[in-house]
Amino acid sequence: MSTVQDRGPVFGGVKIGRPATGALIDAGYRTLADLPEHLDELLALHGVGPRAVRLLDAARRGEPA
Repeated sequence: MSTVQDRGPVFGGVKIGRPATGALIDAGYRTLADLPEHLDELLALHGVGPRAVRLLDAARRGEPA
């Protein structure tokens, strides 16, 4: 029996939701610095939507969401 670790709704200090956080972690991203230059590429990941990309982009630029 395997247990799934709850990865929570926060990635790199940004509240993007559990599905998006899980998708990023599963894709190998661990920090905001690990994310690709063009965040729109993340939309191909199941669970990452436009809102998560907007929030991550704002965080990376140091702006409030």
